Amino acid sequence: MAGKKGLNKQVWSDDEKRTICAQQTLTPSVSVAQVARRYFMSAKLIFKWLKDPRFAPVES
Repeated sequence: MAGKKGLNKQVWSDDEKRTICAQQTLTPSVSVAQVARRYFMSAKLIFKWLKDPRFAPVES
């Protein structure tokens, strides 16, 4: 079936997730939506990763 939703699902490695989350939190003028558009993903997914202690950047 052509055009079926979800066929080209992106799989992100743990390192990629950490990099995207760090980019989100270390750049104060960039919104979650802007980062999500840059990586062609949902902002909701980035928020989910930020809640996960494995991917959330460590605050100093």
